[in-house]
Amino acid sequence: MSTDTDIVSYVEENEFDVVLNGSEEKIVVVDFTATWCGPCRLVSPLMNQLAEEYKGRAKVVKVDVDSNKPIFKKFGLRSIPAVLIFKDGILAETIVGVSSYEEFSAAVQKLL
Repeated sequence: MSTDTDIVSYVEENEFDVVLNGSEEKIVVVDFTATWCGPCRLVSPLMNQLAEEYKGRAKVVKVDVDSNKPIFKKFGLRSIPAVLIFKDGILAETIVGVSSYEEFSAAVQKLL
Protein backbone atom coordinates (compact mmCIF):
# COMPACT_ATOMS: atom_id res chain seq x y z
CA MET A 1 0.00 0.00 0.00
CA SER A 2 1.18 3.52 -0.70
CA THR A 3 2.61 5.42 2.20
CA ASP A 4 2.39 8.99 3.34
CA THR A 5 4.22 10.99 5.98
CA ASP A 6 0.94 11.38 7.86
CA ILE A 7 -0.92 8.62 9.69
CA VAL A 8 -3.31 8.45 6.71
CA SER A 9 -2.04 6.63 3.63
CA TYR A 10 -2.87 7.22 -0.01
CA VAL A 11 -4.53 4.42 -1.95
CA GLU A 12 -4.58 3.94 -5.69
CA GLU A 13 -7.50 2.85 -7.84
CA ASN A 14 -6.26 -0.77 -8.02
CA GLU A 15 -6.17 -0.98 -4.19
CA PHE A 16 -9.51 0.72 -3.57
CA ASP A 17 -11.86 -2.29 -3.49
CA VAL A 18 -9.40 -4.27 -1.36
CA VAL A 19 -9.26 -1.43 1.17
CA LEU A 20 -13.07 -1.13 1.23
CA ASN A 21 -13.85 -4.82 1.55
CA GLY A 22 -10.67 -6.32 2.95
CA SER A 23 -10.10 -3.96 5.85
CA GLU A 24 -10.38 -5.36 9.37
CA GLU A 25 -12.20 -2.16 10.30
CA LYS A 26 -15.84 -2.10 9.22
CA ILE A 27 -15.75 1.68 8.70
CA VAL A 28 -13.55 3.15 5.96
CA VAL A 29 -13.25 6.93 5.56
CA VAL A 30 -12.00 8.03 2.12
CA ASP A 31 -10.73 11.59 1.67
CA PHE A 32 -10.74 12.58 -2.01
CA THR A 33 -8.05 15.23 -2.33
CA ALA A 34 -5.44 16.86 -4.62
CA THR A 35 -2.12 18.58 -3.97
CA TRP A 36 -3.29 21.82 -5.64
CA CYS A 37 -6.51 22.00 -3.60
CA GLY A 38 -6.32 24.66 -0.86
CA PRO A 39 -9.47 23.59 1.03
CA CYS A 40 -8.17 19.98 0.98
CA ARG A 41 -5.21 21.13 3.05
CA LEU A 42 -7.67 22.27 5.74
CA VAL A 43 -9.34 18.83 5.79
CA SER A 44 -6.08 16.84 5.84
CA PRO A 45 -5.17 17.42 9.53
CA LEU A 46 -8.78 16.56 10.47
CA MET A 47 -8.42 13.20 8.68
CA ASN A 48 -5.22 12.53 10.63
CA GLN A 49 -7.03 13.37 13.87
CA LEU A 50 -9.91 11.07 12.86
CA ALA A 51 -7.50 8.23 12.04
CA GLU A 52 -5.84 8.64 15.44
CA GLU A 53 -9.10 8.85 17.41
CA TYR A 54 -10.75 5.87 15.69
CA LYS A 55 -7.63 3.71 15.29
CA GLY A 56 -8.69 0.05 15.24
CA ARG A 57 -12.34 1.00 14.67
CA ALA A 58 -12.18 2.98 11.42
CA LYS A 59 -9.62 3.13 8.64
CA VAL A 60 -8.88 6.50 7.04
CA VAL A 61 -7.32 6.72 3.56
CA LYS A 62 -6.80 9.39 0.91
CA VAL A 63 -7.33 9.21 -2.83
CA ASP A 64 -5.50 11.67 -5.09
CA VAL A 65 -8.17 12.60 -7.65
CA ASP A 66 -5.62 13.62 -10.29
CA SER A 67 -4.21 10.11 -10.56
CA ASN A 68 -7.46 8.27 -9.78
CA LYS A 69 -10.19 10.01 -11.80
CA PRO A 70 -12.28 6.86 -12.43
CA ILE A 71 -12.96 6.35 -8.68
CA PHE A 72 -13.81 10.02 -8.31
CA LYS A 73 -16.30 9.79 -11.19
CA LYS A 74 -17.67 6.43 -10.02
CA PHE A 75 -19.17 8.13 -6.96
CA GLY A 76 -20.52 11.09 -8.96
CA LEU A 77 -18.24 13.57 -7.24
CA ARG A 78 -17.67 16.95 -8.88
CA SER A 79 -15.69 18.86 -6.30
CA ILE A 80 -13.12 18.32 -3.59
CA PRO A 81 -12.53 18.02 -0.74
CA ALA A 82 -15.01 15.17 -0.57
CA VAL A 83 -15.05 12.64 2.24
CA LEU A 84 -16.93 9.38 1.70
CA ILE A 85 -17.60 7.06 4.62
CA PHE A 86 -18.23 3.39 3.95
CA LYS A 87 -19.59 0.73 6.29
CA ASP A 88 -19.01 -2.90 5.29
CA GLY A 89 -17.97 -1.71 1.81
CA ILE A 90 -21.19 0.25 1.23
CA LEU A 91 -21.29 4.04 0.93
CA ALA A 92 -23.05 5.36 4.02
CA GLU A 93 -22.19 9.07 4.16
CA THR A 94 -20.84 11.78 1.85
CA ILE A 95 -19.46 15.09 3.12
CA VAL A 96 -18.40 17.54 0.40
CA GLY A 97 -16.45 20.70 1.17
CA VAL A 98 -14.62 21.82 4.27
CA SER A 99 -16.41 20.67 7.40
CA SER A 100 -15.66 20.69 11.08
CA TYR A 101 -13.93 17.84 12.85
CA GLU A 102 -17.12 17.34 14.84
CA GLU A 103 -19.09 16.69 11.64
CA PHE A 104 -16.62 14.05 10.42
CA SER A 105 -16.41 12.48 13.87
CA ALA A 106 -20.21 12.37 14.31
CA ALA A 107 -20.60 10.70 10.89
CA VAL A 108 -18.13 7.96 11.87
CA GLN A 109 -19.55 7.61 15.39
CA LYS A 110 -23.05 7.13 13.98
CA LEU A 111 -21.87 4.08 11.98
CA LEU A 112 -19.88 2.36 14.73
